[in-house]
Amino acid sequence: MAVRISGVILDLNKRVEAALPKIFGVGYKNVKTILSSAKINPDTRVKNLTDEEIDKIKLIINDNYRVENDLKIDISQNIRLLKDIQSYRGSRHIKGLPTRGQRTKTNARTKRGKKVTVGSGRKKASEKT
Repeated sequence: MAVRISGVILDLNKRVEAALPKIFGVGYKNVKTILSSAKINPDTRVKNLTDEEIDKIKLIINDNYRVENDLKIDISQNIRLLKDIQSYRGSRHIKGLPTRGQRTKTNARTKRGKKVTVGSGRKKASEKT
């Protein structure tokens, strides 16, 4: 029996508290509020949840949180808006650079790509024959 919540199949052997953050948009802090409002012990394993408890969790997540594809669509629309209004952050997104003020002279290798070494600029003299 696989437990599927918001299109994500949860690991049956994990505790509920550790399994729910696999859903995009649900973090550890949200998990505590979800489980307390559903009145479920965080230490119970996913395989030991009853159908009513699973339905409670599904209902709470669907009513109160934007998760998975809905959240991803919102994020991409927000980035597209920043690009369209040509804000500073939008221009950094377009260029593929860090958007939150990090330095790029050194570091930022994951954004800027592999290091390219530049030579001295002068050509070697041809050999005399």
